[in-house]
Amino acid sequence: MFFAVDVSSARDFVLVIDPGHGGHDPGAVGAISKEKDINLRVALAFGQLVEKNCPDVKVVYTRNRDVFIPLARRAEIANNAKADLFISVHTNAVDGNKTVKGASTWTLGLARTGANLEVAKRENSVILYEDDYKQKYAGFNPYSSESYIIFELIQDQYMEQSVSLASIIQKQFKSYAGRIDRGVHQAGFLVLKASAMPSVLVELGFISTPAEEKYLNTKQGTQELSTSIYKAFLEYKKEWELKNNQGSGNASDKVSKDKSKKLPAENADTDEAKSKSGKTEVKVSEKSESPVFMVQILTSSKKLPSGSSQFKGQKDVEYYFEKGLYKYYCCKSADYNYVYKKRRELATKFKGAFIIAFKNGKRVDVNDAIDEYKKTKR
Repeated sequence: MFFAVDVSSARDFVLVIDPGHGGHDPGAVGAISKEKDINLRVALAFGQLVEKNCPDVKVVYTRNRDVFIPLARRAEIANNAKADLFISVHTNAVDGNKTVKGASTWTLGLARTGANLEVAKRENSVILYEDDYKQKYAGFNPYSSESYIIFELIQDQYMEQSVSLASIIQKQFKSYAGRIDRGVHQAGFLVLKASAMPSVLVELGFISTPAEEKYLNTKQGTQELSTSIYKAFLEYKKEWELKNNQGSGNASDKVSKDKSKKLPAENADTDEAKSKSGKTEVKVSEKSESPVFMVQILTSSKKLPSGSSQFKGQKDVEYYFEKGLYKYYCCKSADYNYVYKKRRELATKFKGAFIIAFKNGKRVDVNDAIDEYKKTKR
């Protein structure tokens, strides 16, 4: 039986929580426990914190008990709920290493290392529990490296939000739960590929490490991990509210905001003034009627000095200022193929580097820009 568990009436923000595996799919199996049970406990504890403290949030679970839900159905639940955010909760495992520890958070993308690919293979192998998986997933073989070529072609329009959330979750795992920070990574997860909203997959720890498995099965572990995700969610939601002008409750505010977007960035005196007015400063020299592509490499709440060590020797770094943040990019070009190749190179230095696009000096949806670029090349 497929079902979504809806725990509240319609609210302003929709959060879908996805406890990985379940039912006849145990996930990774440790010496004393199964991944599916750890995932469910932490996911429910996280959801309960949101339900208790965030009355404006609608929480939807892909499962709230020990049942099997196909990967495609999990994404469908999120899409049908018109979710603003999708968080999938999992537990990691690795063969031949009984000492590795720590938590990591993943976004959609092409795995850059063999280790990352192995994580994606293990999580995607859940489709083998489905009788019709070859038809449903268009012949995708979770154990074949060739199948993952499809993720090379994906340009996720929610990458920026997903990477931002993943980074915040890792910060909370480290600061609140005292976990070893194994970082933010990208890999080809089917459940994220099919989700039409910002989404992340969390790996709580390693069930294959005895000491870690013991921690994952304690009340303290459940509390610390679920609270870490909850605190990260609050921080992400605060940013979301600022970006979406939540709380104004005034039609004139919306009109004012819309008008401000049309004003040229040069009219504002300072970056901060632009942020407060809703305008975006775009340091893109050419305001071409055709899309201009670039690779965004990092974001900072403070303006970084020229030649900052955070640029890691990259010389052609520029920035735009949006929603109180300085967003740095490089490799600007109207040639998408060139920028695409540069992103692959930069990903080795800047984890989570992704492509953005501007047109007439304003940021535009990158997928629309790619479509326009392809049409001009025909």
